[in-house]
Amino acid sequence: MRLTAIAAAVTLVAGVAHAESHSGAVAPEDVQYGETGAVATSLSGMPGDAANGQVVFSTKSMGNCVSCHAVAQLTDVPFQGEVGPELTWSGESRSEEELRGIVANAKMSFDGTVMPAFYKTNGYIRPGNGYTGKAAEGDLPPILTAQQVEDVVAFLLTLKEQ
Repeated sequence: MRLTAIAAAVTLVAGVAHAESHSGAVAPEDVQYGETGAVATSLSGMPGDAANGQVVFSTKSMGNCVSCHAVAQLTDVPFQGEVGPELTWSGESRSEEELRGIVANAKMSFDGTVMPAFYKTNGYIRPGNGYTGKAAEGDLPPILTAQQVEDVVAFLLTLKEQ
């Protein structure tokens, strides 16, 4: 019985530590962009998971990046986009910091881009209040979480010439 109580206490402490590590995420309004739009440090404080990043990248209800970008390595994903640049070699052509900035808010790197800001909550001029034709009241939630941004960046870094 005592061993069970100790195990439960350890599990609880580990769970709290895990939750606190995620609460250390940089808020969207606090992201520090460099001169060219790069973001030097992790938004979540945690390393990205490339496998989860691939899911976010290719899932319509998440990042849906594949609607605009083609990636040759994603042979099982049909109907890849042609609007944005092909990302098949993004792991060779961009640094982690550049990719993080582009995914978080591409407008900081490329003025006039149509790519959405995936980690932004305010400053929008178009999104309305649920199809009412009226401006949204207050900040909007970011499209992706800080960890999802890190995961997509980790995935993009794996894309290299095979």
